[in-house]
Amino acid sequence: MSIFEIIMLLCFGFAWPLSIYRSYQSRTTKGKSLFFLIIIVIGYISGICNKIINNLDFVVYLYVLNALMVSIDIGLWLRNYKIEKNNK
Repeated sequence: MSIFEIIMLLCFGFAWPLSIYRSYQSRTTKGKSLFFLIIIVIGYISGICNKIINNLDFVVYLYVLNALMVSIDIGLWLRNYKIEKNNK
């Protein structure tokens, strides 16, 4: 367990709820990249795998929480894409 790893995950973790809220409210994909969100969730999944294989500790829950929030944002991106497509 690294204090710096925890700080990084907490900082990112505080940013995702705002991103989710903005995605939900805006009902648009503008300013969001599905590719970027997928890369982020792959990174969190890699962190989870690393924790499980090498050093399982409570930090894995921060990875899971962040991955869950990014997945919610991906779902909202897909919803917003459908909304934009239907409005054209």
